[in-house]
Amino acid sequence: MRKYLLIGVSAFVLGAGSMAYVSQQALASAEPRAKTYKMLELFGDVLDTVERQYVTEVDDKKLIEAAIDGMLTSLDPHSGYLNPESFDDMRDQTRGEYGGLGIEVTSEDGVVKVISPMDGTPAFKAGVKAGDFITAVNGESVLGLSVNDAVKQMRGKPGEPVTLTIAREKTDPFDVKLIREVIKPKSATARLEGDYGYLRVSTFNEKTTDEAEAAIADLRAKNPKMKGLILDLRNNPGGLLDQAVGISDLFLEGGEIVSQRGRDPRDVERYNARTGDATGGLPMVVLINSGSASAAEIVAGALQDRKRAELVGLTSFGKGSVQTVIPLRGGMDGALKLTTARYYTPAGRSIQKTGIQPDLEVAETRDEAQAIANRAFQFSEASFRNALNAEEGKTRVGAHEPAEAPPESFNTTTGDFQLARAKDVLRYGSVAATPKLPKPVAKMAEVVSKLPKLPKLEPKPVAK
Repeated sequence: MRKYLLIGVSAFVLGAGSMAYVSQQALASAEPRAKTYKMLELFGDVLDTVERQYVTEVDDKKLIEAAIDGMLTSLDPHSGYLNPESFDDMRDQTRGEYGGLGIEVTSEDGVVKVISPMDGTPAFKAGVKAGDFITAVNGESVLGLSVNDAVKQMRGKPGEPVTLTIAREKTDPFDVKLIREVIKPKSATARLEGDYGYLRVSTFNEKTTDEAEAAIADLRAKNPKMKGLILDLRNNPGGLLDQAVGISDLFLEGGEIVSQRGRDPRDVERYNARTGDATGGLPMVVLINSGSASAAEIVAGALQDRKRAELVGLTSFGKGSVQTVIPLRGGMDGALKLTTARYYTPAGRSIQKTGIQPDLEVAETRDEAQAIANRAFQFSEASFRNALNAEEGKTRVGAHEPAEAPPESFNTTTGDFQLARAKDVLRYGSVAATPKLPKPVAKMAEVVSKLPKLPKLEPKPVAK
């Protein structure tokens, strides 16, 4: 059984027909195929040379796996090779239980970068943040390692200590000590916020829709006169496509949720909602920020386009591509995680690189408002050098002063300003009717590198 990640998409099969005659097209294709065979021969020559002449003995299997992964990651940041162990880890994660620290990571220029810490996990409690770079694990550098290899070092038996070395903007590198736990986060949790329900969805695993549906039922049982619902998708890194569809379906009475389109223009698959709204049609606001990615963006885009909810927060991450996990020999040789399609919101929008813009832009803190005014501090899909291109003519919003930020009188340590503004939108009935706050004044900040200085190297004679 294949898992589809948004990470998620329906499976496809590549087939090849046979021909009873040799056509001009077949002759024309012989030359590029010959070039491919020549390059494969080159690969064999390089592997042979490394085996015989590298300074220490090498592991052929690791070399070939690294080559396969390098080929796939050169396509885009979200494609890659999962060896059998990593494939098992991925399946554990999508099932909603595994051992580790609770961090969603990716690779950027050979450095492990945090997409988002998961709620309630050791990483979350230790203050690891989206955009942090992990440079070492237990004192051993992970620079240049693949994401899979770096993750292996972070995972292990519960109860074991792990020390991460973190590099963060505008700070010196520092160590964070954590204890591994069984990562079994509840992907959907809920509570009452006065007259309103609050539903937090932190990821999309196999249990998310069921957990969310049960949480909504519990809220309505506790307060049958609940006046509205806030769906919090901030820092949700994504997950399974069918769960993004399932969450959207909880709030829609039918119609399209999302479509995916592959290389062939005719290869279009649409996902529609069924009749029935778990909230009974209560007004909704969705909270998003730059850490809301992939499957989270599908939900936000569907509810925004279908006029089911208004969005409050910051422009989302901008991952508009779909990955298919394709097991090799039933998973015995691992699996490919391959980008096979782009997804589109019900209005036909591709949000690749650009993200979903909220109806009311609200920074969480005054420092965040300042960071938005300086584009250099933003981390999004557009940050990746080899990300899929956005639709022609579309670009992500650049440096600007956000519409709103907490006033000086608001205590951001104890309060959640974005949540407060979401409740205001529900109270007044719409973003348009909600009184706007004075626009914060943010200055273009000077970017100061905090990387440690390297010692000056004196030129030395070269032995011949």
